[in-house]
Amino acid sequence: MFNKNIKVVIAGLLIAAAIWQFIEGEIGNGIFLILLSGIFIFLYFKNEFILLAFLKLRKQDFEGAKKWLDKIKDPKKALTSKQQGYYWYLHGLMVSQTNITQAEKYFKKAIRLGLSMDHDLAMAKLNLAGIAMTKRRKREATILLNEAKKLDKHGMMNDQIRMMKEQMKKI
Repeated sequence: MFNKNIKVVIAGLLIAAAIWQFIEGEIGNGIFLILLSGIFIFLYFKNEFILLAFLKLRKQDFEGAKKWLDKIKDPKKALTSKQQGYYWYLHGLMVSQTNITQAEKYFKKAIRLGLSMDHDLAMAKLNLAGIAMTKRRKREATILLNEAKKLDKHGMMNDQIRMMKEQMKKI
């Protein structure tokens, strides 16, 4: 909705207004303004369009997720580097069903920009391993699977990793 720099300015103005309200003795107003500025600070680190696209993807609504991601016109200016990583990660997830070459490009870009959660990074590497396996690049797929297994600390992807290793034995 707002550029990342505008969010910081709005949060700063709200905090300044809260301090003014505290000085004037209006404690309730000051607390409210601090909480309101917290929303803009949160949205600086977590882009609202990316959050809404994640919600659409949880419901398997790829069209809705694409619609929310398309509202971000220039990701380099509007997003921080981690948010750009998630932007390309979501594009990779949506495109992986139809165009694996494009999905590979998006996942590699997401990994290069960085993903803050280990399980998201593991999922991106797992998808890259699957793409490498379909393109008959067994060594790259093995390396990516091992990296994904190291990143998956809670064992949520054990079944997928095991299935991919069994499929690689058949190649």
